[in-house]
Amino acid sequence: MQRIYLDANATTPVLPEVVEAMRPFWLESFGNPSSAHQSGQRTRSAVEHARGAMAKLLHCTSKEIIFTSGGTESDNLSLSGVLQPYLDSGEPAHLITSNIEHHAVLYTAESLERRGIEVTYLAPAHDGVIDPSALEAALKPHTKLVSIMLANNETGAVQPVGKLARIAKAHGTLVHTDAVQAAAKLPLDLSGEFKNVDLLSLSGHKMYAPQGTGVLFVRKGVQLAPLFHGGPHERQRRAGTENVPGIVGLGRAAELAHEWLNSQLDSRNSILAAETPAPTSLSALRDRLEQGLLSAIPNAIINASGAPRVPNTTNLRIAGIDAEALLIALDIQGIAASFGAACQSGATEPSHVLLAMGLSPAEARSSLRLSLSRLTTAEEIDRALEIIPAVVARLRSLS
Repeated sequence: MQRIYLDANATTPVLPEVVEAMRPFWLESFGNPSSAHQSGQRTRSAVEHARGAMAKLLHCTSKEIIFTSGGTESDNLSLSGVLQPYLDSGEPAHLITSNIEHHAVLYTAESLERRGIEVTYLAPAHDGVIDPSALEAALKPHTKLVSIMLANNETGAVQPVGKLARIAKAHGTLVHTDAVQAAAKLPLDLSGEFKNVDLLSLSGHKMYAPQGTGVLFVRKGVQLAPLFHGGPHERQRRAGTENVPGIVGLGRAAELAHEWLNSQLDSRNSILAAETPAPTSLSALRDRLEQGLLSAIPNAIINASGAPRVPNTTNLRIAGIDAEALLIALDIQGIAASFGAACQSGATEPSHVLLAMGLSPAEARSSLRLSLSRLTTAEEIDRALEIIPAVVARLRSLS
């Protein structure tokens, strides 16, 4: 059976070009990048090349890039790094985030709240988008950080981070965005659309690089208290010997993302301004999947359909269907999908994102996330459009 992978928001495959770029740094160029000899300096050069590639993708300077172990660490370092000094000094501090964030942000915010940081959680509208007026109303004189994700991992809804950051910056507040699900899908211009963003998190395994790699952009002048203590790595912001093969792979993935975005999107305008999609473009394939499923499955609805979304993600609510049973049945038929964040797999609670949007627990439990990758083909979409409606019909007949 040829399997169809529709769970790219959980993780993407590592591209062959990325594997090839990494290969020498496992077997041949294995020196410690902090060493002064030639072996160390070769790996140091490779790390800095990758840093430059990521800076080019984000339109920032190389010195503003920190390599981390992934999006979770980058999110933790952003929130704790900014707010820990206020806990140390006893000065009041207020954090604003949303209740649709990834748990890497939510759980860090809750931890900071238990330790004395005041936290406000903004709720989205029914389309899954945060209203900028809600942020304006929540700002306080002692607000020190605003953290709002760019693209939601479950619905794909894109938040107006550029506008939110302008509001926060006018208040004198630092801004962080979790851009893990936006990377390699939307242009991320930190000198233009997102010039008011101070910290931005990325994860390698959501952009065709290996798991265990990530990036934190830290705008020049922003001070962070480190999470780790040790050597002076990453300009004393993230101690620990660098994961050279992973960083090299992440840099190559950034180069490929830059090339792909230039072929798919008009980055001269807004982050969401797309050319008329080619029949096999990612957004066209996603739309073809959505339209086909809505036509073939009665009482199916796309969650967050009214919001701007990343081009690869659809969240389908199917009345009368338990998403967990549907996932098992689809897996048997060769389709990999999910009903929420991969880190929540096995959880009995319905999606916190869908509940925050106003769905009932039953509606949330009947929602299926399908997320395409750049490797998804039209043939796979056509096959999925044969399998999914048939599986839904069979499950409904058994209920």
